[in-house]
Amino acid sequence: MKRAAFVILLIGAGGAGGALGSMIGAAFGKTALFAGGVIGGVIATPLAVVLAGTFGWIDRRAVKPAAIGATLGFLAAAAIAVNTLSSPVGPVLSTLLIPIGAWLGERRSPP
Repeated sequence: MKRAAFVILLIGAGGAGGALGSMIGAAFGKTALFAGGVIGGVIATPLAVVLAGTFGWIDRRAVKPAAIGATLGFLAAAAIAVNTLSSPVGPVLSTLLIPIGAWLGERRSPP
C-alpha cells in the first residue's frame, strides 16, 4: 500500500509541478511555458520524495538517492512528453519514468 501511494504521489507531484510551472511560465511567453514546466517539476518531484520519507513510505536513508533518481526520471519524462505532444500516449506513459527513477535511486541507497 505504501509503495502504491508513493508511486501515485510521485506521478501527481511531477504532473502538478509541471502544470503549475507551465502556467506561471506562460505569462512570459512560449519558451518560458516549457521552461516553467520543467522547473516546476524539478522542484515538486524531490519535495514529494522528502514527503514520502517523512510519512515513512520509503527508508529515510534512501530519500536523497530516490530524490535524485525521481528528478532525473522527471527530466527524461519531460523530454519524451515534449517530443510526443501529437499523441497523448507518450506524455501519459512518460510519467512512469518518475517513480522508476526513484526506485532506481532507492536501490543505490546505503544499506
